[in-house]
Amino acid sequence: MANVQAVLSALEVFSQAPEKAALDRANTWLQDFQHSSEAWATCNVLLLSPEAPTAAKLFAAQTFRAKVTYDLADMSSTDLLGLRDTLLTALQTYHAGPRTILVQLCLAISALAIQLPAWEDPVGTMIDTFGTNPAAVPALLQFLTVLPEELTTNSKIPITDEEYKERSARLLTMNAPRVTELLAMYLQAPGASFAIQTQVFHALSSWLIAGEIPPMSLLSSPLLAFAFQALDSEDLFDAAVGAVCDIIHETQEVDDNMPVIEVIVPQVIALKPKLQQYSDDPERIKGFARIFTEAGEAYRSLLLHHPDTFYPIVEAIGECAAYHDLDVVPVTFNFWMRLAQSIGKKSAVPPLFLEAYQALMAVIIRHLHFPNDMSSLTGQEADNFRSFRHIMGDTLKDCCFVLGAEKCLMATYEMITNGLSRGPNISWQEIEAPLFALRSMGAEVDPSDDQVVPKIMDLIPRLPLHPRVRYAALLIIARYSEWINKHPDYIPAQLQYISAGFEDSDTEVNAAAGQALKYLCQDCKRVRRPPPSPGAAQLLSRSSFQHLVEFLPQLHSFLATMGNKLIQEDKVQVYEAIAYVISAMPMEQAAQSLRTFSLDILGRVHQMTIKTTPATKEELVLIGNDLENLEVMLGVIQSFGEQLPTACQNTYQEAWAVFDPFVAKYGTDYHICERTTRVLRLGLGFFGSATLPIIPSVLTRLGVSFEATGFSSYLWLVGKIVARYGNEEDLAIRAAFKDVYERSSSQLFAILQQKSPQMIPDVMEDYLQMLIQMIDFTPDIFFPSPALAIAFRAAMAALTLVHSDIVFAALDLIRTILSHECLQPTVQPPPPKFPIYAAAIRPVVEREGAELSGLLLSGTVGDFPEESMPMVVTIFRVLSSLWPTQLLAWLPPAVQQLPPAMVTDAVKTTFISDVNSAMQSRDYDKVKYALRALRRASRKARERRRVGPMDGRE
Repeated sequence: MANVQAVLSALEVFSQAPEKAALDRANTWLQDFQHSSEAWATCNVLLLSPEAPTAAKLFAAQTFRAKVTYDLADMSSTDLLGLRDTLLTALQTYHAGPRTILVQLCLAISALAIQLPAWEDPVGTMIDTFGTNPAAVPALLQFLTVLPEELTTNSKIPITDEEYKERSARLLTMNAPRVTELLAMYLQAPGASFAIQTQVFHALSSWLIAGEIPPMSLLSSPLLAFAFQALDSEDLFDAAVGAVCDIIHETQEVDDNMPVIEVIVPQVIALKPKLQQYSDDPERIKGFARIFTEAGEAYRSLLLHHPDTFYPIVEAIGECAAYHDLDVVPVTFNFWMRLAQSIGKKSAVPPLFLEAYQALMAVIIRHLHFPNDMSSLTGQEADNFRSFRHIMGDTLKDCCFVLGAEKCLMATYEMITNGLSRGPNISWQEIEAPLFALRSMGAEVDPSDDQVVPKIMDLIPRLPLHPRVRYAALLIIARYSEWINKHPDYIPAQLQYISAGFEDSDTEVNAAAGQALKYLCQDCKRVRRPPPSPGAAQLLSRSSFQHLVEFLPQLHSFLATMGNKLIQEDKVQVYEAIAYVISAMPMEQAAQSLRTFSLDILGRVHQMTIKTTPATKEELVLIGNDLENLEVMLGVIQSFGEQLPTACQNTYQEAWAVFDPFVAKYGTDYHICERTTRVLRLGLGFFGSATLPIIPSVLTRLGVSFEATGFSSYLWLVGKIVARYGNEEDLAIRAAFKDVYERSSSQLFAILQQKSPQMIPDVMEDYLQMLIQMIDFTPDIFFPSPALAIAFRAAMAALTLVHSDIVFAALDLIRTILSHECLQPTVQPPPPKFPIYAAAIRPVVEREGAELSGLLLSGTVGDFPEESMPMVVTIFRVLSSLWPTQLLAWLPPAVQQLPPAMVTDAVKTTFISDVNSAMQSRDYDKVKYALRALRRASRKARERRRVGPMDGRE
C-alpha cells in the first residue's frame, strides 16, 4: 500500500500544473518505478481497485504493457501464465472502457501472446472469453486489431526471427479463416451498432495489411460486399473507405487475384455517379477519391491493356482532380505520376489517355489561379496555397511526360494569347496561372527547341505590367536560361526586361529580377580558355557571353545609383550574377572587372574605418551587407590560379591594409566578425601562396580579436589558415601559430571559468577543429606548449555537450593525442622530437585519466552518437595498453557514478569483470566487447524510458 500511495502522489503532480522541475521529478520517479519488480503487484492493485482514479488505472495499464515488453525475463513460466490470467481479468473489468485503458491492456495481452509459447491459442482464448458476451465484443475486436500490428511492427518485443515466424503462424495464419468468419458474423449480427461495425472494418484492415487474410478468401465472405454497401452510411463511411482501399491494395498482384478484381472493379465503377450525388460534401468526395486512385494505381496495367473496361476509373479520378476543394485534388497526384511512368514504357499512347492528360493539364492550370480577392486568404492560407502550386507543378511535368513538352507549352502559350486577345479587361490571374505553368514545365524544355519557346520569349515583353505577371515572367527567364544560352539573340531583350524588373516598386518583382539575372549569367557564360577550334555551340556561347560582358558596366552603374533600393537578398543575387560573368572572362579582363567591383566595397569599408564618429547600427548592417556581397563574388570566382594576373598582383596587401584596422575597430561586433572572417578565408584562398608575407599579421590580429571578444569565428579562420599554411617553415609564420595557439587557449580557459561548455558550443567546436589542424600540421608547436594541458581539458569538457559534431571533434583530438606514434615508436631510433612529445603527453593523461574515463563511460551510456563508439573503443584500448594499472584504478569509481536508471548494478559488475579479464589476458579486443555490451544495456534502458509513464497509444 505504501507503493500504491507513492504512485498516487506522483501522479497527483500532473493534475496540479506545477513548474517543469516538479513534473520532471515526478516523471522520473514513475519511470524508475516502472522498472522495479514491485510494479507488477502495485499496478495490479491499482488496476483492480474501484476507488483508484482513472489516471492511476491508466498508468497501471501502461506499466503492464511496458513490463510485458521489457521485463518478462524476470518471471518464471508459471508466473507468466498467472500474469496472463491477471490481464484477462483486468480486460473483463474494463471491456466497456475507458478506451485508453482498454487499448493498453490489449497491447499488453498481444505482447504477452507473442512471447508466451505456453499459451497455445491466445486468439481462441480471447474469442471464447469475450466473443460470446455482446458487451465484451469491443474488447475482443480491439485485441484482434492490435495483435497483427504488434506482431508486424513492434520491434521492441525481444524475440528471435525463428520465434517470430513460429508465433506469427500460430497467432495469425492459423486463425485467419476463423477471424474472417467472426468479423463477418459481427458485421451482420442483428442489432450490431455502428461502433461495432466500425471496429470490424478496422480489424479487417489490420489483418489485410499484415497479409494474413488473402483477398481471394473474401469471395466467399460477405465482408467485401458489406464494405461497399457501408459507403452509403454516413456513420460507417470513413471506416468503409479504409477497408475498401486496403482490400484493393492487397489485390495489386493482378495475376493472382483476377477473380476478386472482377468483383471489385464493377463496384468501384458503380461509385462514379456518387461524385455528383455528394458534390457538396468534400469529405465524401475525398473518400471516393481515395478509392478510385487506389484502384487506378493497383490496376494500372489493366487500365492500359483494357481501357474500354477500366477507363471509367480514370474518368472518375479526373473528376476528383477537377473538384473545387484543393484538399481533394492532391489525392489523385500519385496516380497521375505512376500512370505517366507506365505510359512512358509503351511505344504508343492510347488516345483516351492523351485526352485524360490534356484535360488534366487544363484542370491543374485552373487550380493554379489565385483568388480574385486575395484578402479572402489568411497569411497561412496564402502560404499554403503558394506551396501547393509547386506540388501541382509536378503534375504538369507528368502531363509533359505523356503529351510531350512542346504540345503542353503550346497549349499553355495559347491560353495566354487567347486571354490577351480579349483586351484590358482580362484579370491578372488568367495570365499569371499559365505563366506559372510554363515555369513549372521548364525542366522539360528542350534547349534546342525552335518552335514554341521563341514564341514564349517574344511574348514576355508584351505582357501586362501587373506585379504578379511581371514576377511570373521574370521567373520564366530564370527557368529557361539554358535555352536562352543556345539562343543568344534573345539576351538583350531579356536583360532589358530584367532591368525594368529592378526598377519596379514591388520588392518581390525585384527579387525575381535578381534571380533571373543570376541564372542568366550562370548559364550564359563560357569557359575561360576555349579550345583552339571551337564548335558551333561554343561560338554561340561566346556570343551569349559577349552580351553579358557588355551589360557589366550597366550593372556597375545600376549598383552605384539604384543598389540601395534593393533589399540585401536581391542585391546578393546581382553580385552573384556579376561573379558568374567575371569567372568566364579572359583572366586579365576578369581581374580588372573583379577589382572594379571589389574596390567599391573596400572603399566603403575603409571609409567606415577612418570615420571619427561611432558607427550606427544601420551603418554596421550596411557594411556587413557589403562584405556579404564581396563574399558571394569570391565564392563564385574562387581563384585565378597560382599565377595572378597583373591587376591582382598587389591587391592582397591593399585589401589587408583595409581589413586589419577595420577588424581592430569593429571586430567586436558579432555580425561584422562573421562576415569579415568569411571574406578573409575566401580572399586567402583566392590569392593563395602570394599572401605568405601577411599571414603572421593576420594570425596576430585573429588571436588578439579572440582575446577581446571570445567570438568563435576567429578560431575557425585560424584553423583554416593552419590547414593551408601549416607546412610552411617560415619562422615568423610558425611563431605566429604558437602565439595564437597559446593566446586562444588561455582565453578559452578564462571563459570556461565563467561559462559552461554548454553555453559556448560554437567556441568549443572551432577551438577543437583548430587543434586538430595543429596536431596534424604543427605537432612541434602543439605538444611542447604549456597550452597542451588546457587543450586536453577543453576536449574533455566538450564531451559533456549533446552535440554530435563537437563530440566527434573532441574524441578525434583525444584519440589522436593518446595514439600518437611518439608513445609507441615503430622505428628506432625514434625521431628526435618524439621523446619531447611523449614527455608532454604522459603527465597530462595521468593527471586527467580518471575524469576522462568517467566522461567516456557517461557518454557511452548517454548521448554519444553511435558512430562515435569506434573512437571510444580506440581510446580505451590505448589506455588499457599504455596505462593498464591506472585504468584499473580509474574505472570502478567511474562506473559507480553511472546513473542506475541507465545501467543496473549487474551490468556495472559485468563490465568491470570483462575489462579486468581483457587486461589480464592482454586481449584488448575484449575491451571493445565490454563497451558494446554496456552500450547495448543502456540503449535498452533508454528506449524503454523514451515513452513516458503518462504517454500511451490509443
